[in-house]
Amino acid sequence: MRLRVVAVGKPRLAYARLGVEEYAKRIGRYAPLEVLFVKGEEDLLAKAEGHRKVVLDEKGKLLTTEGFLRLLQGWEGERVAFLLGGAEGHSEAVRKAGDLLLSLSPLTLQHELALLVLMEQLYRVLTLRAGHPYHRP
Repeated sequence: MRLRVVAVGKPRLAYARLGVEEYAKRIGRYAPLEVLFVKGEEDLLAKAEGHRKVVLDEKGKLLTTEGFLRLLQGWEGERVAFLLGGAEGHSEAVRKAGDLLLSLSPLTLQHELALLVLMEQLYRVLTLRAGHPYHRP
């Protein structure tokens, strides 16, 4: 599986920027990963072309970590792009173009924090997939 994370705007908050960098390094041990930052939402779909598109949205499907793992296992061998909007969220066009709307939480998360949570969860499911005991039920 090849992963791509496409987010509107680079993280400005130090904790988010450092966390994303750290998890990107960790994820790279388990799967190819690209993290791309775009200026505006109009660029999200272009950067996700040729990938299965997972749109992160508060109206999306809620999964447990185990459910997220099963979802990704079903996409083995595919290219998967996770799309994160900016402070205003996603347009209806991006939502409709997605293969899956996924929510990270029923709470509204600041977009830089949502990016960091996504990166941690990707790392968590990839370590589970590899048989490592990172996740504790």
